[in-house]
Amino acid sequence: MSGAAQGPVGRWLSRAPAWAFAAYGGLAAFAAYFSMYAYRKPFAAADWSDVAGWPFAIEFKIVLVIAQVAGYALSKVVGVKVVSETPPGRRALAILLLVGGAELALVALGVLPPVLAPLALFANGLGLGMIWGLVFGFLEGRRLSEALGAMLCASFILASGVVKSAGKALLLTGVDERWMPALTGLLFAPLLFVAVAGLSQMPPPDAEDEAQRVRRAPMSAKDRAALLAAHGPVLAVLVAVYVLLTAVRDFRDNFSAEIWAELGFKDAAAMFSVSELPVAVVVLVGLAALIRVKDNRRAVGFNLAFIGGGLILLGVSTGLHQAGWLGPVSWMVASGAGLYMAYTPFNGMLFDRMIAATGTVGTAGFLIYVADASGYMGSVALLLVKAFARLDLDWINFLTAMAYVTSLAGLAGIALAASLMGGGPRRPARFGPSALNVDRI
Repeated sequence: MSGAAQGPVGRWLSRAPAWAFAAYGGLAAFAAYFSMYAYRKPFAAADWSDVAGWPFAIEFKIVLVIAQVAGYALSKVVGVKVVSETPPGRRALAILLLVGGAELALVALGVLPPVLAPLALFANGLGLGMIWGLVFGFLEGRRLSEALGAMLCASFILASGVVKSAGKALLLTGVDERWMPALTGLLFAPLLFVAVAGLSQMPPPDAEDEAQRVRRAPMSAKDRAALLAAHGPVLAVLVAVYVLLTAVRDFRDNFSAEIWAELGFKDAAAMFSVSELPVAVVVLVGLAALIRVKDNRRAVGFNLAFIGGGLILLGVSTGLHQAGWLGPVSWMVASGAGLYMAYTPFNGMLFDRMIAATGTVGTAGFLIYVADASGYMGSVALLLVKAFARLDLDWINFLTAMAYVTSLAGLAGIALAASLMGGGPRRPARFGPSALNVDRI
């Protein structure tokens, strides 16, 4: 237990009723990760068109996005080691240092000439890619992890739209687009400090948490290799699904300004955030309900079913929009809900329950970052295809095509993962030291 956890707030949390603990921890995690987005996404609200001094044919904004996502992807690779090995007492300081470095990179974006600006965004992504795992480390391995994790996940559904709305509002007041990202980050700095201070007060999981969800501890290289060797086939399939989801989600997020403009909402700054509110509610309620499932193996099955439902909604809503039966705003909300229903469980709840179901002493952050590292590599690949493959597709048609591919391939992958985990008749489970049957959900 860290020294902070032994303070008056930590002692109160140790005795607090479940609802109070969930409210405190969930809100602190939500605010911390919400604030991080103010350093990552506001630049995407700008058009970055006709940038003086940019000598290349490829659009300046596309290069900025690729650079940041590449840094973010590399950060995920580094995070496989760093997040799984960081002691609990050092998480809060690590968060502040990494976000502070990302803000300095945004200042560099305003100072550097355009040909060097992508390096600033690469450094920005490199600093921010490990924040999720550090924040989730405060929440995992608890009886309330679903409720806490659902509130944390709601942050990245809402935050991207809100901080881009804030950035767009600054642009409309006359702020230069080169300085808008750094200024937006400064506006959210007080919330970040308060939220991280709140997280640092949380006590570690208690004995009952460990009995139900397995003890969590930093993992050595040997521990990580053993976990991958034991569960490689299932993880490979799940990671493949997550690569598709991450690529589509990141494309939709980074180019939402262009997508909304094609849909007829070019200057509606509030549209970024308003359209994501119903998405957050659907995902938050669905994931929080999993707290009622005590058996970890059944909870893994429910997570897979939730992901499958999201993939179906993504494909069906896109088909209805193409057929003219669903308007543009309704399509963005429905497809967003489906996308995040499928994407969100990979960011904590699915892997947290898998760790608990196998009885492995370790950290869910390791599995999250194995998936994330692969997922953002896929995102970089998708951006490169859009930029260089000379596909004659506008933003909406490209998003539509990827929605269909992700829906169909993702459903096939989830079905295969469930089979490998023991969903088929007379087939021994391959995930975990004991049977992990997900057919009776």
